[in-house]
Amino acid sequence: MDLTRLAACGLCAFGLIQTAAAQDTFTSGVVISDSDTTTADLFVDDITVLGASTCIGGGCTSTETFGGDVTLKLRDATPSVTFVDTSSPPFPDREWKLIVNEPDSGGLERFSIKDGETGNIPFTVRGGARESGLVVAGNNVGLGTILPQQALHIVGSNAPTIRIEQDSTTLTPQVFEMTVAAGGFVMHDELAVTFPFRVNAGAPTYALSVFDDGNIGIGSSNATASLHIQRDDGTASVLVENRDGTEGVSREMFKMENNGGSYFTLDNTDAGTTWYFVHENAAPNRFIISDAVADGPEMSLTADGDLTVPGNFISGATTLNVPDYVFEPDYDLRPLSEVSAFIAENQHLPEVPSAADVARDGLDITQMQMAQLKKIEELTLYILEQQAVIDAQVQVNQAQAQENAVLAARLARIEALLSER
Repeated sequence: MDLTRLAACGLCAFGLIQTAAAQDTFTSGVVISDSDTTTADLFVDDITVLGASTCIGGGCTSTETFGGDVTLKLRDATPSVTFVDTSSPPFPDREWKLIVNEPDSGGLERFSIKDGETGNIPFTVRGGARESGLVVAGNNVGLGTILPQQALHIVGSNAPTIRIEQDSTTLTPQVFEMTVAAGGFVMHDELAVTFPFRVNAGAPTYALSVFDDGNIGIGSSNATASLHIQRDDGTASVLVENRDGTEGVSREMFKMENNGGSYFTLDNTDAGTTWYFVHENAAPNRFIISDAVADGPEMSLTADGDLTVPGNFISGATTLNVPDYVFEPDYDLRPLSEVSAFIAENQHLPEVPSAADVARDGLDITQMQMAQLKKIEELTLYILEQQAVIDAQVQVNQAQAQENAVLAARLARIEALLSER
């Protein structure tokens, strides 16, 4: 075949020259090249169809082979495809590149999409990526699954994790990980090495809810307070536990603070009774215990320590020892002379706390009442003893008076007889 006609037909096949000649077939391939390495060797200004697998790039050879699933092969040191948007604004000449192992990849095998204008690489697939590493199905995205069931569906056989990291030169680094593990869902503070949040598998509905008004519900579907705890099985409770091993340290464990008075309520819905524990809002700002009946407080305590109980004060302590044993026949009543000697030496009654004792240890009202009762009972015994002595003396005096009366009568008769003589 004439070489001039062959070249013309070759260019005709790529739409470079218009010719009326019939389609030609090249059985040994066509090589088009020139010495200019900065401009295209071939320009096709029309629709082009390549009917078989094609290799593009400086690494391609005339003996290139293709697998059955290969249509287009890019073979080069850093193969890439550039897309240029030449439409009118707002997208003038914007370039996007598909790149494999670009020079600044740090030695990592990767396939990337690069913004040719900014140089940013917003999308990368590393070499060795797992099966179904990223799947888009409809509006759902799957990581590790080919059938994503939600907008984002992550599947992993061993603790699938989402990592959120703040990498900044001006802000404090932060790294948090959200993991589904054997026990449930866990949030891990990677830098502090803590687990500040956890939800165990099987947690009940509404275990923790934050509502649009800021109220937090624990077990409640409609929190009516800043913190509303609700259980339907009789287990609702609050435990504040300090597990510091240091002993003998006082700590504030519960505090209610308000710009005014405050109170908490104990409400028995079965009995229909209510009790209020109140920090009074007006002077003298007493601590008050009252019920729902508007008859005044059942107990009040002032800052000076004045305690007022309108009703009776009853002590039923199991250690209460009422001293009725004083009246037992074998009770050893201390002689008054011994009591007198004790008072002279100690300036207080036996078995009764002294002023120094009360100042040092405080006053146990129940113990003091029992001590006073014992002294009253002992005093009663002393009075009874003295009354017995008095009664005996009265009897002696009466007998003596009777004798004196008899003697006086006799003396009067003697005197009368003498006067008659």
